[in-house]
Amino acid sequence: MPDADSPRATAREAITLLTGAAGFTEHRPPPRPLPPDGPLGWAGYDAARERASARTGEEESVVYGTGVVGDRACVLISFEFGFLGGSLGRNTGDRLAAAYELALTRRLPLVALVATGGSRMQEGMVALTQLQRVAVASTRLRAAGLPQIAVVRDPTTGGGWATVGAGADVVLALPGAQVGFAGSRVRPPHADPYAYSAEGQFAAGQVDAVVPADELAATVTQWLRALGPHEDLPAAPVPRALPTAGVGTGSAAGGGAVAPLPGTGREAVARARDPRRPRAEAYLADYFAVRLPLHGDRSGATDPGLLCGLGLRADGQPVAYVAQCGTPTRPAGYRAAARTIRLADRLGVPVLTLVDTPGAANDAEAERAGAGAAIADTFAAIAAARVPVTTLVIGEGGSGGALALAAPENTHVTVDSYFSVIAPELAAAILKRPPSETGATADQLRLRPQDLVELGFALSIVG
Repeated sequence: MPDADSPRATAREAITLLTGAAGFTEHRPPPRPLPPDGPLGWAGYDAARERASARTGEEESVVYGTGVVGDRACVLISFEFGFLGGSLGRNTGDRLAAAYELALTRRLPLVALVATGGSRMQEGMVALTQLQRVAVASTRLRAAGLPQIAVVRDPTTGGGWATVGAGADVVLALPGAQVGFAGSRVRPPHADPYAYSAEGQFAAGQVDAVVPADELAATVTQWLRALGPHEDLPAAPVPRALPTAGVGTGSAAGGGAVAPLPGTGREAVARARDPRRPRAEAYLADYFAVRLPLHGDRSGATDPGLLCGLGLRADGQPVAYVAQCGTPTRPAGYRAAARTIRLADRLGVPVLTLVDTPGAANDAEAERAGAGAAIADTFAAIAAARVPVTTLVIGEGGSGGALALAAPENTHVTVDSYFSVIAPELAAAILKRPPSETGATADQLRLRPQDLVELGFALSIVG
């Protein structure tokens, strides 16, 4: 067997990389002979298939069956790039459709190890329409609440990337893999090769993680544990209070203790903006034993100020998380949030949101990127969620940009937080008040944690 990092590992070597000694049980659909030289009568096609079979030992470009990754049973699909470039033909489509049906029937997650150059030109439109078969099969699996993970190897291009790969719930990539819809021979001659790499696709928010081969089995195992399938999971517990490291006033605020409630609106805002208070990273690190990030908005952008993913708590319970990091949230962040919430809802995983933003990004770039539509979609994702959503406001709650991530009737607040219809400085400006009246305006807005409980917005104060 070649080195695990080999970009040209065979289909079965790629499977063994995940299953190890646990083994793999291959399945095959009933044979369906092609006409001589295929549906197009492409001269030499039969001979090319015979050579590919002799070279690889495979009958087609895809191998599928059941196996165990870590401690999780799943259906595995693996592409054999050595068989006509891992291309998709009619018989490949038969195998892919059968693999998805196997996952559906046995209610197992599906893991695809993809390495393909796209549709098989020797079969023309018959080959191309296999992409529609894959889309239908994938949609049925999605509707049944069963997860799909893709591991994209080198290369993953064309229709295989645009269906089995990019259409998965979670997309992992091996380092250095060529990944993109356009293969190396059909893209513009001066195109930046980085854009077609695993690392470039990660930077563009199309891949969730670039995972070294020797870490792949452990990573996929954790994802399978988090994604399920699950039944009747409880709501995400509210995160516990974290020490405030001197934020606030009075002796209770120092030495890592939890600060008392703010006395005024101005104090509440100042404490929420204090750089010393706990941030999202600290809460997530305390809350989860394992975190599995979902990266990017699948539309070519990322927002480093918003963290999304699934995590496993110390007791093994999976929880999806969406956490603002104190910066203005960008459209890509809202799209990533909506993607995470909808995935969790489909898989039956409870959601935790951490709210901390002065508001949605309001620069011209954000407007061009569709800020309004992205925020609206996040509101809609939470409103439609059937799984329980729990929210903790850990800092600033800036207007609708923060409210979009807040769970109706299940929002809690920390002592270092505030929530307001508008920032007090902006409220004073709109009311044509001098800056000296910002504090009084903050009091009028009733934005303190205790005010939010009295107004019925928050259920409790944590800390």
